[in-house]
Amino acid sequence: MSSSFGTLFRVTTFGESHGQGVGAVIDGCPPGISLDETDIQLQLDRRRPAQSKLTTSRNEADRVVILSGIDNGRTLGTPIALMVKNTDQRPADYRQMRSVPRPSHADYTYQMKYGVQALSGGGRASARETIGRVAAGAIAEKFLSERYGIEIVAWVSTVSTIEAPSPDTMSVIRKEVDRSAVRCPDPQTAEKMTDAIEAAQQADDSLGGIITCMCRNVPAGLGEPVFDKAEALLAQAMLSIPATKGFEIGSGFAGSRMYGSAHNDVFIKKGTHLGTRTNHSGGVQGGISNGEPIIFRVAFKPPATISLPQKTVDFEGNDTVLEARGRHDPCVVPRAVPIVESMAALVLVDLALRQKMRTNETIR
Repeated sequence: MSSSFGTLFRVTTFGESHGQGVGAVIDGCPPGISLDETDIQLQLDRRRPAQSKLTTSRNEADRVVILSGIDNGRTLGTPIALMVKNTDQRPADYRQMRSVPRPSHADYTYQMKYGVQALSGGGRASARETIGRVAAGAIAEKFLSERYGIEIVAWVSTVSTIEAPSPDTMSVIRKEVDRSAVRCPDPQTAEKMTDAIEAAQQADDSLGGIITCMCRNVPAGLGEPVFDKAEALLAQAMLSIPATKGFEIGSGFAGSRMYGSAHNDVFIKKGTHLGTRTNHSGGVQGGISNGEPIIFRVAFKPPATISLPQKTVDFEGNDTVLEARGRHDPCVVPRAVPIVESMAALVLVDLALRQKMRTNETIR
């Protein structure tokens, strides 16, 4: 089931980048959640193309339609089907690439696995597949917000070698993140990032970056030892996003250079509960949330499809030069912010439902 994710809150996405449409089916969403298309559209608007000069010019409105599972503004507990039509396809842009696999793209690997590939765009490997994830994640977020008060906010912390100073993570909100097209909450760094992306775009090249995500008000106890640890599922979720190449939580790789005496998160009393003085663990210990904010980072490579001429070979091994056509982001991280938030929501909602079953609570 390579197109499905989750155990109790299970999401299956469908559609290709230049097909009739894309979407998702959500099975296991609890009944009684207030929901309409507006709740979902807010996140889809943050993900959609052509929202700024830093993104692809493909002009898609990405209007979501709820086909089932909702009645009178409330979830029914039955499968929820969501659909977004593709309206701005250009299959002709991909004519040359039918015989030439794009470097670092999925053309070659899909051909080797299935013996066939989508003849236009990236098919299922395209970032357009993430529309279904974002739509499903918006529903998961609504549940997490209503039942737990959980807040999930992500932002661009690095573009290429340009790194933003660490913000006051407890106060970062989406409105602040969205003030710049690059979705970096620090104005000075956002300007530098914008200039770098525009320069790469003008050079027909691309840039990578890092997204930081924080999940606030996550209750202690979410996560399933041993193989379904919270950070293991978050890593799987994040690395399933197109163009991702790295994941770290809490102190991440930097923690490997610290002494245990400096890295340990000492417990203190916080109100009526225990908490930790520091949060090098990133809100997860032993694979289970400890009540502190969950903080992680996701690394994205430079987009593989670029217009710059590249010496390569066709599927027959003959030398050729590829100048890829099509409309593509010079840097994916600004549009990937809501995708990261949505995948985090899908992990947390599934773990929350699993914990409710463990404690015999009614899932409502």
